Parts: sequence; C-alpha cells; structure tokens
Amino acid sequence: MIHPLKGEKMDRNTIIAVVLSVIVITVGMTIQTVFFAPEVPVTTTVETLEATDAQGSNANISSTSNASNNFTNLGSLIPIEENNISKTFDVENEVMNITFDTVGASVSSIKLKKHLENGKPVDVIFNNEDSDNAFLLYLGDNYSKPLKDIYSYSISNMGNITKVSFAKNYQLTSDGSKFTIIKEYGISNKDEYLFQIAVTIKTSDGSVIPLNTNNYMYSIGYGPQVGPEFTALSNYDYRRVSYKLENKNNKKVASFNKSGEFTNDDDLIDWIALSSKYFTIVGIPVTSNDYKIAATQKTGLSSGVPQENAFFISRPATSSNQVTDVFSFYCGPQLSSALNRYDIANDNVFGLTELHLKKVLDSSSWLGWLETILKWILSFFYRLIPNYGVAIILLTILIKLFLQPISKKGMDSTAKMSAMQPKMQELQTRYKDQPEELNKAMAKMYKEEGINPMGSCLPMLIQFPIFIALYGLLQKHFELRGAMFIPGWIPDLSIPDTIMTFSFAIPFLGSQLHLLPLIYTASMIFSMKITQTGTTSGQGAGMMKFMTYGMPLMFFFVMYNAPSGLLVYWTVMNFISILQQVFVNRKKKVQYETEQIAKIEEQKKVRKFKKK
Repeated sequence: MIHPLKGEKMDRNTIIAVVLSVIVITVGMTIQTVFFAPEVPVTTTVETLEATDAQGSNANISSTSNASNNFTNLGSLIPIEENNISKTFDVENEVMNITFDTVGASVSSIKLKKHLENGKPVDVIFNNEDSDNAFLLYLGDNYSKPLKDIYSYSISNMGNITKVSFAKNYQLTSDGSKFTIIKEYGISNKDEYLFQIAVTIKTSDGSVIPLNTNNYMYSIGYGPQVGPEFTALSNYDYRRVSYKLENKNNKKVASFNKSGEFTNDDDLIDWIALSSKYFTIVGIPVTSNDYKIAATQKTGLSSGVPQENAFFISRPATSSNQVTDVFSFYCGPQLSSALNRYDIANDNVFGLTELHLKKVLDSSSWLGWLETILKWILSFFYRLIPNYGVAIILLTILIKLFLQPISKKGMDSTAKMSAMQPKMQELQTRYKDQPEELNKAMAKMYKEEGINPMGSCLPMLIQFPIFIALYGLLQKHFELRGAMFIPGWIPDLSIPDTIMTFSFAIPFLGSQLHLLPLIYTASMIFSMKITQTGTTSGQGAGMMKFMTYGMPLMFFFVMYNAPSGLLVYWTVMNFISILQQVFVNRKKKVQYETEQIAKIEEQKKVRKFKKK
C-alpha cells in the first residue's frame, strides 16, 4: 500500500497594457465625441513506500537542536564501495517514459507520450549537458551541491506500481559514523503522470542520523526548467513557480528577490509547482507538510536554457536513527482531467486525496467562473464541428449576438452623430473662435436630438469582463495546443501564425513574419474610421488621428506574438462589428436625415403660423 496524503494568469504586464489601452480608447473617444465632435544491492527489501521509522511507527520529523553533528562540509562525507560506472535506463507506463540515471539516483528525462512537440514527445525536463538532473538530494538546505555519487539500483513490481530502488552507503570522516540513503521511485503502470519518491536515511549502529545543516537534514529538488524546450520567453509564454499553503484555497506565485531566490519558511505548504503555459511539475510532501520550500530563478544565461528555474523541499533535521519521507511529483499536462484524480483516493493507485492540484491552473482570477462557461461553450462547438478555429468563430458570433442589445445602442449613436455632421460643422464654423460657446451649443444639440456621446464608448467597458475572460481562455487553453485551423497557414492555434522566417531579426518583432496581427490591425483601423463622427481640426484632429492609427499600432506590437486562436477571435469580432456598423450607418443615416428634414419643415410651418 502506498502511503496516502495526511493532511494556481495571464502575463500581468500584458493585462495592464490591454486594460490601459481600453481605458485610453474609451476616454479618448469620449473626449473626441463630446468636445471635438467626432544501483551495492539493497541489503533490505523495502516492500512499500510507506514512511516508518526503525520500530515501524511514523517517522520523527520534528526539527531538533540536539542532533549529534552540525554537518556542513561535503568534503567530509565519503561514499562507501564507490561505483565508477554510471548507467541510464528507462521505465515507462501508458503516458510517460522516464529515463533514470544512477548518478545521484536521479531522472534525466520524462517524455510524455501523448503530447508532441515538433512531432516528438514533449520532454518536461528541459536541461542541457551541463545541467543537473531532476530529483537530486542536497544535504541540509545547501542547494548548490547535490549528491551526485553513483548509486546501485534494482527494479521490481508491486501490482499496479513499478518500483525503482536506489541505495548508497556513506561515512563521515570526522567521526566515522555510517549511514545509508535509500531512494525509491514508485511509478504507476497505468495512465498517471504522478509518481512517488520515498527517501530513507538510516544509520548502521542505531545512532542519531548525523545530518543537520541549519536544522535541515536534506532537500530534494527539481530543476533546471520545465519543458518543452524554448529559446526565449514572450508575453504569451512563461515559466512560473507557485505554491499552495496549508488551509489556503488559492495558490500563490513565488516572488524572487534580486538574487533570484525565493523562500517560504513561515507557513506550512501543501505543494510547490514549476509551470509553463501547458505543463507543470508539482512537488508534494506526503508524510508531512512541515517542510521549508525554496526556489531559484536565473535569467540571461548562455547555457542553452534561457531561463532556469528550480524548486526545493527541505526536510527538518531529526533525532531519530531512521526516517522515511514520501514525496509525490506530478509531471504532466495542465489538464483538469489529469489533475483532479488526486482529489479522490479511488481515482489513483497511490490513494491520494484532496491535493487540489487543479489550482495550479491559471485563470483570470475573479473572472474564472466566466472563463469556465466560455470554455464549456467552446468545447460544445468543437464537438459539433471538430475544428477549434471554427469553434472560436462560432463562439465569437454567439458572444456578438449576446452583446447585440448593448452594441446596437452604441452603433445607433454613432450613426446618428454621423447624420448630424452638417449641423455639427455649421456650429463649428459659427463658433470657430469660441470653444466654450461651441461646447455649449454641441451639448444643447445632443440634448435636443437625444444623442448620448458616451453611447459608443460605454459598450466597450461593459464588454470588458468577457474580453478578459476570453483572453485568459484562448491564450492558454490546453486543447488549442497543436490544434490546426487552416492547413499551411494556421497549423497550431496556440502559437503565432508564421508565414515567413527571416535570416535577421526585426526590432520589436523578431525574425518571423506573422500575418494575423497585420489583418487584425488593419481591421481595427478600418473599424475606428467608420465609427468616427466627423472631421475635426487642431487638437481634435490630433486626437482622432491617434485613435485611428496610434492605438491600433500599439495593439499591433502588444499582440504580435499572441497565439493564433486569440487573434482569430479578435479579428472576427472586428469584422462582424464593421459589417454591423456599415449596415447601421446606411440604414440609420437615411432615417435620421429624413427626421431632420421633417423637423425643419415643421419649424417652417410654426414660423409661418406665428407670422399670421
């Protein structure tokens, strides 16, 4: 029986840029319309990964200051019966292939069989020849010097679990004390991305384990990075460390200091995770959550890994002669179906419950509920027509229909102001050098004609929650990864569409030419032009020109490396809005012009009547 458990967004800078842009557009249009118009074999066979001490009771994991040695010098630790030849070997289940290394009893590769990158299984361990492997042990909380001795190993089966056992005997030169490190991996033989590691440390003579650095016995770590491999990170991709504290509902994102370090030793943790947009590595202490967690981040490297991240779980020192600790590690996709199975014991072979790993998924925070609804609708359309590009277009049309009552008011207001241009121009000519009088006259005209200058601006703010929720959904929805829309143009909706690659880099854009951002920008410019309410001069003309060309240009650079799925939505939304506005302008302009003629005729009749 495997030991059960006893006991997170969209890039912030991008969100801020989009929010500010929408606010600028709204305020700018308001100003314009109001004011400007317009493997040693293992000697003992460990039958389970259950955490027990030498007497079979739960291991003593409390921190103590009575440990016999305050060990800090790795040079005084020597391996017994050193093996000089390292070896790697593979163990696999239905969904992943794990490559083990006898150096440090570690893992050098975890390939996910069902998730491909350039036609090959994604390796969620992204490193290079000089990088350390994953799941190495470190003495105390010294994360810079892992134990990289060659361990002996054996492989056995335990029903639905394959067990890979490593062992190594050590001796301290200072007092001759000896101890053994046994490290066992328990891997589900089924379709699970989670495996367990049991770390046992015991002395040969029953003395206290002589390992204590800063009140910590050892640490287990993952690094240097989570895959797939990348050459640079953009606003639409990331590598992020997050963690969940005990009795807390939400995850927290680790904040690194200037040295690229993060430590949280004040609160008890449930788990720590290193995530990319689509994949994640989660470390979960099983036997206790009384551990210190730490993480590091290094950027601007020349090692072949542009940004290295690692996390560590440090186990408190003990006064026992033997301890066994169990850690679970989830190494797989950010899919609810794969993560949720560790909330119910019967759904996984390890009997783990209530890990709440789904919280590792990013969402648009307070709009997560709306994102969930939109995801369900998108999946529904995909089931009808199995093409996510088509599903996004259908979702866009549905949203447009839902927002039609709001949009209609804005478009009617724009059309009416367009029809009033002759009268506006007359007022601008009459009060050319009297801006205050012009504003009063315009306000009076708006009131008399029932025009709301904010009519075309308020819908933008009302639609903003949907805008944010869709941004969060379409830029990281896992099912869009590798989803083809148009062969030869948009083969993957989760990445930018690339129609040409240059041998040189264009400032701010890179070496790839993306077509969708160009189409989106052109549609935005055209949409801005047809919603303008007339000609202006001076400051008003400058504002109009900025709104027409400046804002779309800003959005072009912000959105240039956006996933294709996101740009498909925004581009289609623009085209629908353009068609609607053109239709409304033509229909309503004639209507309002007719009404104006009728008013003028009525006024003439009134004047004639008064003369009589």
